Amino acid sequence: MGPASNPNASLAQKEGCSQYLPAQSLHSLCFFSSSPRYTDVTLEMRPEESWSHVDLVRCEEADSVSEKHAINVDEEDGGLQVCRVCGDKANGYHFNVMTCEGCKGFFRRAMKRNVRLRCPFRKGTCEINRKTRRQCQACRLRKCLESGMKKEMIMSDAAVEQRRALIKRKKREKIEAPLSGGQGLTEEQQALIQELMDAQLKTFDTTFSHFKDFRLPAVFNGGCELPDYLQTSLLEDPAVWSQIMQDSVPMKISLKLRGEDGSIWNYQPPSKSDGKEIIPLLPHLADLSTYMFKGVINFAKVISYFRDLPIEDQISLLKGATFEMCLLRFNTMFDTETGTWECGRLAYCFEDPDGGFQKLLLDPVIKFHYMLKKLQLHKEEYVLMQAISLFSPDRPGVVQRSVVDQLQERFALTLKAYIEYSRPSPAHRFLFLKIMAVLTELRSINAQQTQQLLRIQDSHPFATPLMQELFSSTDG
Repeated sequence: MGPASNPNASLAQKEGCSQYLPAQSLHSLCFFSSSPRYTDVTLEMRPEESWSHVDLVRCEEADSVSEKHAINVDEEDGGLQVCRVCGDKANGYHFNVMTCEGCKGFFRRAMKRNVRLRCPFRKGTCEINRKTRRQCQACRLRKCLESGMKKEMIMSDAAVEQRRALIKRKKREKIEAPLSGGQGLTEEQQALIQELMDAQLKTFDTTFSHFKDFRLPAVFNGGCELPDYLQTSLLEDPAVWSQIMQDSVPMKISLKLRGEDGSIWNYQPPSKSDGKEIIPLLPHLADLSTYMFKGVINFAKVISYFRDLPIEDQISLLKGATFEMCLLRFNTMFDTETGTWECGRLAYCFEDPDGGFQKLLLDPVIKFHYMLKKLQLHKEEYVLMQAISLFSPDRPGVVQRSVVDQLQERFALTLKAYIEYSRPSPAHRFLFLKIMAVLTELRSINAQQTQQLLRIQDSHPFATPLMQELFSSTDG
């Protein structure tokens, strides 16, 4: 059964499952880094795709018009402010009216229940004050509306949760000592971190809202057999596939796609565990990798130190580091509890064919993600790791090795200073050494995965032109 017979096939077609990402060469992507218009290629978030910081702030203002009123309510007009519904002490503007916390909650609940309330006493003329407000809901709601409270200013449950998450994150960032003080960091180091953070924000689409033109795996019939063209390509050289299987831990990747209309499309790999379950997903994974690779390339181009290097060195550094930097970015979206990568509307999950968990940890990539996530790094530490990986002087083809080496040392010292400044606890005294060990392990994984991908490419071509160029000369 092909995608056309899938009940969710329309969703798959909508996502462009038969389209390839446009081919672009690495040289052309790097060449424009010398142009003052390099920022044209950075990503821009679309407001309708996700809640931005500004959206959440606006919603917060709609729910409670001004935090200043809530905090300084006793000082406004030089006296105590009272709730315009029940006369109790008010704590701020809620849904357009100065009210107490109790009337705010009552109005939200009454509007969301959407039931018609009736007055059991005086036919809608009950006096509402602090003592009687609980006795007649109908009259209390009537007074809320007469006071000017507006139903349309009530946030949805999803918006409330996002706002709470934003507030919680802001509190956590405040506790984690932001860079504004900077006593343990030089001005140059602060500027360096800020430049990297800006580059990350411009080029890392964490919601994957721009990842649209990708191919989806075909949904096969109950026998879960591979198409003829795939079987033929694998049988042409079974020794190659045998070698691939020896180098890898057998596992399956499931995929879930949420449509913009709320529909869900699930892909489960074939039940047969012969190591070839990954084949139907290869075109999709190639598109996903290419999308991430372009983001990493744009990240490098925004960094001034990278743009100052010769174009040949830029290409050599990107060929060596792009895969490593993508793994670092993917780690920020990894959930260790579920073993799932949440990439916007897409979710990927690795599964051991035998249903176990320990065997998954034998795979170096899975083990790497669990190990790195366990360190609970700040976003500043992630971008500094990307920079250290990017500016590696021992990449094949690099000419200005001494210049790149000095830049890498500068980023490494900045990372060390940031850790000492933002994590003074003795529990983190070895964190810098752990991060450097992770980067060393990342180099090894890069070499192993590249060789494995090249073997698969030889037996079954799947890579996009950009992938082929990045892997073309990473040997050595």
